[in-house]
Amino acid sequence: MSTTTHTAPWNDQQTTAGTPALELCEVTLAYPDGKGPDGAPRTITALDRVYLAAVAGTMTALTGPSGSGKSSLLAVASTLLNPTSGEVRIGGVAVGNLSEKDRARLRREEVGTVFQQPNLIPSLRAEDQLVVTSHIRGARGGATRHARERARQLLELVGLEGAGRRRPHELSGGQRQRVNIARALMGEPKLLLVDEPTSALDQQRSAEVMQLLKNMTRTFDLATVVVTHDLEFVDMADREVTMLDGTLTG
Repeated sequence: MSTTTHTAPWNDQQTTAGTPALELCEVTLAYPDGKGPDGAPRTITALDRVYLAAVAGTMTALTGPSGSGKSSLLAVASTLLNPTSGEVRIGGVAVGNLSEKDRARLRREEVGTVFQQPNLIPSLRAEDQLVVTSHIRGARGGATRHARERARQLLELVGLEGAGRRRPHELSGGQRQRVNIARALMGEPKLLLVDEPTSALDQQRSAEVMQLLKNMTRTFDLATVVVTHDLEFVDMADREVTMLDGTLTG
């Protein structure tokens, strides 16, 4: 009996070792903002001709005041929002050329996201928080067993060896954030997008989480972009870029 292998469109494209995991090329994002006194439609420009490249094995710290466009940049980079103009490339693939289905698949397979709040499922143990993401990706049978083994390995890597059977209420805030990070790595992404991972943590645990992100960036050769307000930890990153009124510097 013959079998057919279905290849995602982006896998047919040749990329070089130097291809950035993420490129935002002249990206602009504008939102409707009602109408002006003359009745003409108004817009707010959240991102204004932004260029950003993130390469494997490096961590980029994205800083800037509240409302400057940092969250909008992450939403566009993760393909959750389409830019008004410009191009988003992930692993050299122009996301705008993909169907919505293939874009969602690219996001599941190539991008890991660490949210500001871990948003763990209260009834699930730490290990299962990770395994369920593989189930969403279609893992069944032997693939599920492999996912469980990977979940255990990742929990150990983020410093939670032996904590796999604990539920969220049995974990500290820092431990829940570590589960959040491990969960984002389950799909073996090339790009890791992190939104304010230390906002609910004290200084010591914030430093530990930032160091963990740096370690995971090196261990898995990730291109990591971290939005952070904790400027004292920016020097842990390989590069800092700053957003102000939708524009990017640095």
